[in-house]
Parts: sequence; C-alpha cells; structure tokens
Amino acid sequence: MVKAYFVNHTHWDREWYFTSQDAQVLSDQLFTEVLDELENHPEANFTLDGQMSIIDEYVEIHPEGKKRIHRLVERKQLFIGPWYTQTDAMVPSAESLLRNLIIGIIDAKENYGNPMMLGYLPDTFGFNANLPMILHQVDIHDFLSWRGTNFQRQTNSVYFKWKALGGKAVFAANFPLGYYTGQIDLVSKQNLQKFVKERLDKGIEFEVANGHHDEVLIPSGIDQMNIIHNISATLKEVNKYSRYEVINSTYPKFMAKLHSKKLPTYQGELRYPTYSRVHRTITSVRSRNKRQNFNLEQVITRRLEPLMVIARYANISISNGIVIKLWKLLFELQPHDTLGGSVTDNVAIDIDHRFKQAFEIAAGVENYIKKRLAQRLSLTDHDVIVFNTDPYNFDGRKTIEIISSSKKIKFPNQNQAVILASEKILSRPNIMQLTPNGYEFKDEPGYYKIKVSLKIKMQGLGYQVVHFEDCETPCEELRQDVGTKITNQDIDLSFLDGKFTMKTANKIFPDVIRIYDQGNDGDTYDFSPLKGDQEIHLPWNGNVKKYSASGIERMTLTGTWELPRTLKDRLKQKQTAEIKYKLILELRKDSPVLGAKLEIDNQALSHRLRLKIKTGITTNFAHAQIQGGFSKTINERIADNWNDEFVEKPVNIYVFDRCVGLCDKINGLYFFGTGQKEYEKVVDSLLITLMATTGQLGKSDLLWRPGRASGDTTSVGHVMMPTPLAQELGQNEFVFGLCAYNGSKLNEKQIAQDLTKWYTPSVSYQMQTHNLFVNRLDNKLWDIEYPTGLHELKKEQSWLTIEPGVEVSALYLAYTVENSLILRLSNLTNETQDVSYLEKLGYKVINGLEEIGKQSFQIAPYDMITLIKQI
Repeated sequence: MVKAYFVNHTHWDREWYFTSQDAQVLSDQLFTEVLDELENHPEANFTLDGQMSIIDEYVEIHPEGKKRIHRLVERKQLFIGPWYTQTDAMVPSAESLLRNLIIGIIDAKENYGNPMMLGYLPDTFGFNANLPMILHQVDIHDFLSWRGTNFQRQTNSVYFKWKALGGKAVFAANFPLGYYTGQIDLVSKQNLQKFVKERLDKGIEFEVANGHHDEVLIPSGIDQMNIIHNISATLKEVNKYSRYEVINSTYPKFMAKLHSKKLPTYQGELRYPTYSRVHRTITSVRSRNKRQNFNLEQVITRRLEPLMVIARYANISISNGIVIKLWKLLFELQPHDTLGGSVTDNVAIDIDHRFKQAFEIAAGVENYIKKRLAQRLSLTDHDVIVFNTDPYNFDGRKTIEIISSSKKIKFPNQNQAVILASEKILSRPNIMQLTPNGYEFKDEPGYYKIKVSLKIKMQGLGYQVVHFEDCETPCEELRQDVGTKITNQDIDLSFLDGKFTMKTANKIFPDVIRIYDQGNDGDTYDFSPLKGDQEIHLPWNGNVKKYSASGIERMTLTGTWELPRTLKDRLKQKQTAEIKYKLILELRKDSPVLGAKLEIDNQALSHRLRLKIKTGITTNFAHAQIQGGFSKTINERIADNWNDEFVEKPVNIYVFDRCVGLCDKINGLYFFGTGQKEYEKVVDSLLITLMATTGQLGKSDLLWRPGRASGDTTSVGHVMMPTPLAQELGQNEFVFGLCAYNGSKLNEKQIAQDLTKWYTPSVSYQMQTHNLFVNRLDNKLWDIEYPTGLHELKKEQSWLTIEPGVEVSALYLAYTVENSLILRLSNLTNETQDVSYLEKLGYKVINGLEEIGKQSFQIAPYDMITLIKQI
C-alpha cells in the first residue's frame, strides 16, 4: 500500500497585501496556539515555515516563549529554519542567498536549538540553476519546493536529484499541487470523507503517478493557517476513508527516505509554469527595488565588510552585530513577494523605508571607520585617504569627492587628476561658532565641492593617503569637446543619423544600442501585452555633447520621447506623455567597458521599456552569469496551444545575475547590469528589460496569463488593489556597461575579471570642517584618545593580496571565531581553480558555518570555497 507522509505546517508571508506588522499581530495568537498544542500533544509536530525572522519577531512580544520554543525544537516537535527569511531565489546574489542561510542557522543554534537543515522554499517563484551548490556550502543536501517543475520536460518524477552547474547535487522533493495539498481546515475537518475523496487521495495519486512512488510527501497547511488540533485523532479518521496509509511525519524523516531511493537526475533552473505560476516576468516589476537591492548587496560586500576587516587590522573596534542587523534588513527585503514586487503600495512604502534604514546603517558604519582611521593617521584637510576594499592589486581610476576653499588645487603627477564636476557653495554671514571666548558670530567662508578622478595604483585590501596642494593653476577639468565620437584603446563609439556604432579591433557593432517601448496590460506579478498594441522603437534624437580629458571621454544625448500616457491612449495611438531622457556614455583609458547611464523622467503609465543590444552574432544560445557561475539558455518553441500545458505563457524571458551576452567561437558582446535582471534573446540581439510598470496588484484574464487574478484580488471577499507607486513615475536611472570579447579573451574567467573590476567601488575620505554633513556622522564623531602602544600606521598599507582568476564573494569578520576573517572565493568558470598558495598564508578551509572541513584548496567549476584566518 502507498504510504503518504503527512507534514503539518504553516506558510508565513512576512508581507503581501498585508504588512509585516499585520503578520506579527497574527503570529501573536497563532504561534502561541501552536506551542500550546505541541505541549499538550507530544506526538504532534509542526513546521514553522523554514524562516527564523518570524520567530524572532514573535519572541519580541513573547519573551517567555523562547524557552518553550527551545524545548519543542530539542524534542523534534517544532521545526524551524534554516533560512532567516523565505528568500526569492532568482534575484538575490549568491552571497545573499548563502548569508541568509548562515545567519539563519547560527541564530537558530544560538537561541532556539538545531534548525531543520533542509533547503525549504515552499512558495518561491522559481529557482536558479546553481542553488544546490549554495545549499552545499552549509552542508544542506535536501531541497523542498512547489513551483517550477515539469515532469515531461525535466524529469518524470516529483522526487529527483537536482544537480548544480558544477555537478553538486541535492535530493529534491516537489509538491506540484502546492504546499496546501493536504490542507485540513475546519470545513475539511467537518467533512473528512469528502476531503479525502476529492482532494487528499487525488493529490497522493498525482505524486504516485509521476515517478511510480510507493511513498509520497503530503504537506498540510496554507498561508497563516493554524496547527491541526489533535492530529492523531484527525489522521485516524482520515485513514478510515483514504485508500492509502496516511502517516504523521516530518520533512526531515521523509527526505531521509529519499536518500536510499534510486532517483532520476536533473540539471538546470526550475521555472516552468506547468502546475503553478512562476511569474516569469516578475523580475522587471517595481524595478527600482531590484536596483536598490543590487546596490545594497554591493555596498555590504564590496565596501562595508572589507572596511571592517581593515578597521580590525588598524585596531579600530566596531561591532559585527550592527552589520548582522544590516544583513537582516536586506533579508527582509528579499522574500519572493517583497523583492518580486507583488505587494500593495502600503507595503511598498514599508519596503522603501527599510531600504532607507539599511543604507543609513551602511553609510554610518563606513563613516565611523573612515573618520577613525583618518584620525589615527593624523590627516589634514589636504589629505584624502583612498581605499582598496578588494584583495586584488588595483591599477586604474577611482573617483573621490573633496571639499576645498579653492578649485585651484594640485595632486601628484602620477595621479593624473581630472576634475569631473564642481559646485561652489557661497559664504554665509553671521554664523555661530564656539571659541575659547564663548560663542561668537562670524562670516563662514564659501567653498567648493569637487569630484575628482585619480589614477591610482594600490596593493590589495588597504589604503593610500593622497595629498593635494593649493596652487595657482587649477587641475585639468573634463571639458566640452567637438564631435560625436568617443574612443579609448579598446573601443570607438560614434553617433550618426540617430544610431550608435561601436567598433573594436576585430568587429563592428552597428546600431548597437536601441530603446523599445510597449504597453503593459499586466500587474505586479507579470508583464502581459495589451491586445492590439505593438512594441515600438524609440528614436535617439536630441542634443549631443562630447566631453574629454586625459584618459576620459564622455558623450551625452538629451532628448524627449512622446508616448501614450495610458493604455487607452495606446489603442487610440495618442501621444499624450513626454518622457525626457539623458543618455551618458563614457570610455576610460584603463577599462575595456563602455559605461552607460540612462536617466528617464517617466510620465507614461503601464508600459515596458527595454534596451536592445544588437550584437550581429549568430548563435542559438545566450550566455548568462547567474549566482556562482555561467549558464547557457536556449529559446524553446512555444506552441500555439501552450495553455493546454502551462498555466501562464512559458515566454523565453530569462533571469541573469550581473551580466549576459551573445557569443560564437570568435566574438562576444556582453551586457553588464546593476540590478537589471531580465533578458530575452531575439535573433542576434539581447533585449534587457529596464522597467515594466503597472497600476494593479493582480488582474485576471491576461493574454500571457489567462484565468484568475494573482494576488487573490478576484477571490471571494477580496477587492481589486490599485498600485500607483508601481507606475514608477518620475526619475529613474539605469546604469549599465557593454564589453566586447574576441579570441583568447572570450572566456568566462576574463569576463568575470572584467565584471569584478567594473563594479570596483570608489571609497575615500577627507577630514575637513567646511561641511560636517557631507559624511552624516562627522558632526557627532568627536576626537578620541587612542591607547598608547598601538602599532604605527603608514600612509600606505595593504593586508591581503590574492591572485586574479577567482571572484571574492565575501571578505568579512567571522561570526563565531574571535579575531578571525572569512574569505569566500567563487569560481565562476568551468575549470577548476587552485588557490593552494593561500594555505601558506595561514588560511584554513571551512564551510559556510565556520566549521573546519577537508583541507582542499581546489575550487571546482561554478563552486565556492570558504577560508578562515586569524587576524
């Protein structure tokens, strides 16, 4: 007889069309009842949705519940973790996904007991192809999910081995009919015979049929649903009516059984909308949040955490706890509804405030470290400390911002200084100042805020003090030039007759950058075309200017597009909105990347804006960097009757992490993004979605998604929910780059190195008193007396230099081992990378949880290694 392993759980969206505060109110009652039920029924168990954040929030209002939770976890009645939040699995970086696990697991162990070591994501909208590798970093070997499978196209079984890009595999259990397959609410409990016949047995039969299994997993729960009261008696009744044996069980027990079974293998992403929707175009909804998420990830991993390591070496003390708090804010921004954008505007306001809080913490900690280091170095207002927060040698340009009483300043010749921009701040009369004689009122002199590009050569992970002087002759400035062509050693870019042509030594890319627009009849879950509307090309027309200086050439194009303001206007072909734009293109002598920024004042409603990168390269696949590796995607044929197989159109729109390109065996052209996540390959071009705006949370009967509305807006008792903030009106900025490759340089290692260098942040600091709010905390960071006997800091210092070829995923202070740093390296290539030289520098191999492992310094293809060293 078939055995069905019945697992009682709740699914807990932190926010959706309700706020996180609403969810906390619900948890007050529901979680308390769960604890009561488990204590009164020792045979019962419950899974609390695999995320620690909701438990922390419950304990905030029920401190007495902490001990109760710990006892139930130890008795294996209550299953918690391992995630801190239920994350989206397509948009966050590999490091964000991994750190979500690390912090969730460590928090659970420190406060509540051992977490459930399963990759449990019951409602996430699809999964990137390298997630099994990320799970392996914390020794998780099992994965449970609902969405994204297709048993005819991927594997003919609901249970399978899921292989990462490099081959590491996890045991995967899919519940294709949802995490509510065995949901027993009060109505079902009062009509168990009907429930078993019409729902439960059919669910069991579906899982048996897909893989010929005699043991199947049946999750029982739904959003914010309580524990089943007296589950033993309930299942006893269920077994009277079921044709199968239904057993009260747990996820870990069922997954352990899979380890002994012979299962098929699958490699690739899980994003088919077969048995449930995966919302393949949600990656362009509320695009501002995607860009903010990317920027925050970069700030934490490329600026803040390395600065904390530098601070520790420099005997500047700062708590790891404040950065863990920052990570937790980021994790609260990354659940599938939150980061996807399928939330009400009321929630969107909360999300935006959370971003504000996170960026303020990051800026404040950075401010503290930089000022304390400048104080230790006894810097003057004519000194600038420039940081290298990467453990690689750096030779290129960094941008600094300084305050000076005059623009007539001079930097050392080797810095090849260029003033990029300046602003004069006028003097202020009658300003209060505290002097030895008391408060006096004096005129405050004016000053200049100056942005300067410096040529800098530095060793890894450290800093360099650059001194500037007042002089009679000002620095070279970026000045307006003649022409419509910019160039460097790698690229010529010209603008003629409304088209941009990019030339390299080996290939010409005519009409390389275009913009396209189309009406969006979709909602906050999906783009969907408007019937009768077509995607249109927006011309590059307007005012072109060129600017140049030593090693820098820039071109700007400003203009206006006329578009229909509403969907009704589109059908009438009425141009009723003006969209002002500015495109900035820049080439630098030290970089092979064409840098670009598109600024748009969006005044149109419900539309999708896409950037078209025309490569002229014939290939049947797109080559995309995803979390921890590179993947090739091939467009699939979409049948006219696609809705016979799928619940939404399986459009050939895919997700990348930071770059995507087209290449053949000789040439390649790659797009580097900064929070843009969505692409489509059309013939020889890539279409990158910049934004897809909408005014509704969920709509029904879309061209690409027929039937019910997502977001429950057309369910009984619900209402339509307008989302005007999702229209993203006003200023929007899109930063991106293009990089061409040829011959031996066309390889994943080189692409990854160029990508890493292009994202290199400019981090600097100047001690000055003209404006104490340039760095927000300068006004409150008083001078301090440092202990005697500290080692002397030099004007130039480096603490770690590693060889290029592997990417630094993270460099931070250890969580569980005192006075130690963590160095996590990512091999984005299809070849094994050897980093054994780091063993001689005192590094040891650990897992993501800082537990010593096998001392192998080989990084497998598309894999990671985590190292630890005492400071």
